[in-house]
Amino acid sequence: MLTLDQTAVEIKANETVTLTATVAPSDATDKTVTWTSSDTTVATVANGVVTPVAGGETTITAKAGKVTATCVVTVIAEKDA
Repeated sequence: MLTLDQTAVEIKANETVTLTATVAPSDATDKTVTWTSSDTTVATVANGVVTPVAGGETTITAKAGKVTATCVVTVIAEKDA
C-alpha cells in the first residue's frame, strides 16, 4: 500500500509543497518511490517536492512497486493570486 499525506493541494506560483509518501507494510521489500507529474508545464516534482511552473492543474503520482498514489495540485498564477 502507498499513501500520500495530501490528495489535493493548492499552491501559489512562488511556493513549493512537499508531499510525503508512506509505503506499507513497514517491512515491504521495495520502498523506493518514484514521482511524476501529469503536466510538467504546470508543476514538476522531484523527491516529493512540487515546484510550480505556471498556473493550472496537474496530478502528481507517487509509485512504489506496482502501487500508486496521487495528489491533484492546483497552481495559482501570480496574476490570479
